[in-house]
Amino acid sequence: MTRTRQAPPVATLDKAADENFPVAPFFLPRAWRDDLMAVYGYARLVDDIGDGDLAPGGADARHLGLEPGRSDDRLAMLDAFEADLRRVFSTDGEDPRHPLLLALRPTVRRRALTPEPFLGLIEANRQDQKVRRYATWDELLAYCELSANPVGRLVLALTGTTSPERVRRSDAVCTALQIAEHLQDVTEDLGRDRIYLPAEDMARFRVTEADLAAPTAGASVRALIAYEAARARELLDEGTPLVGSVQGRLRLLLAGFVAGGRAALDSITAAGFDVLPGPPKPTKPSLLREVAVVLRSARREG
Repeated sequence: MTRTRQAPPVATLDKAADENFPVAPFFLPRAWRDDLMAVYGYARLVDDIGDGDLAPGGADARHLGLEPGRSDDRLAMLDAFEADLRRVFSTDGEDPRHPLLLALRPTVRRRALTPEPFLGLIEANRQDQKVRRYATWDELLAYCELSANPVGRLVLALTGTTSPERVRRSDAVCTALQIAEHLQDVTEDLGRDRIYLPAEDMARFRVTEADLAAPTAGASVRALIAYEAARARELLDEGTPLVGSVQGRLRLLLAGFVAGGRAALDSITAAGFDVLPGPPKPTKPSLLREVAVVLRSARREG
């Protein structure tokens, strides 16, 4: 069945401005920007479904063919979204129903992308409906393998720069970015009954869930956040050589990703590791300074 092409929902794509890193900056070739925004739109919508941020019975549910009574069932929405994703990769002639997936299909075909990274992002959001606490650091890393690392792998695939070493470095950067975001969003996540701080670390620093619900962080919470931020920074350092392994505008893009993570962690540090009043956010000047630092490091390594 052929459907009329529709423009991707603007509200979903507008959220790119709120990320810690530049999604599709102006200096990239137009084709890259279009492909990156298509992938971002997909990832953002999956997260919005998993977080329950879509209006029940709204346009997204209608596009996916969900009955009104099931439109607030997140697992049903994710199942319907996965079914529509498979239409992106199908060769039977049926078009995807959702405008963001219809916009994604030319990118998938042009770049010969595979379904696995996209399916990983859906599975991460399914996990969010079932798993709300993580016992260990390794469990949290396994979650990031689904929720964050596929995005970096897609960026490498879009730019034709995939290699085993780059994938390893990219995974470290993406996991670090995810952890930094979790640290910024402790209060918001707790409001969704989710905690992305390993229970073993909370016990080590004698932090309870009640401590996380306080208006401001006490000494034990600050010590825990500082510990997790240091771990995220180590991952960023491990992944930073990825930037020096590429050239040109792609180097600048990847420097922006790494710098976004560094600036986010700097903002957490500047807040005294008190993330409970609200997410500490980096300023644009701090992000630009970090980009310069990362690029200087890349030139030395190159």
